[in-house]
Order: sequence, then structure tokens, then C-alpha cells
Amino acid sequence: MKPINDGHVAKPGLAVVEVAAADNETAFAVQELLATQWAIAPADRTTHEPGEPGVRLRCYLDLKQQPEA
Repeated sequence: MKPINDGHVAKPGLAVVEVAAADNETAFAVQELLATQWAIAPADRTTHEPGEPGVRLRCYLDLKQQPEA
């Protein structure tokens, strides 16, 4: 995954969440759960590092905004 840049965490209330899961379905289910509570910039795909177990997903949260309805 690319490094987290300063803009992603530039002020209080912004967060980067990385999910490690056994499969895509689980990773996206976690992202969906987060989206019910906070405004997020969702990931549209997971990544898999050769030699590492499972998949990874990164999404960006804004804890000060309500999720879109």
C-alpha cells in the first residue's frame, strides 16, 4: 500500500483505517460497517501482498461528518 500522506490526517477527526481480512467479502463488510457510522472515502478494491495472508483494504474517515444517507 502507498504511504499515508499528511493530508489524510491533517486535522483532528480525520483517520485512515486499514483492514486486514481473510477475503474481499469480509474486508468490504467492515468498510460498510464503518460507513454506517462516519463519512468515509471508501476503497473500491483490496490488495494482496505476495507471501502475506489475506487481503488489505484502506479507507479514509471523517469523524466530524455524518455518513451519507
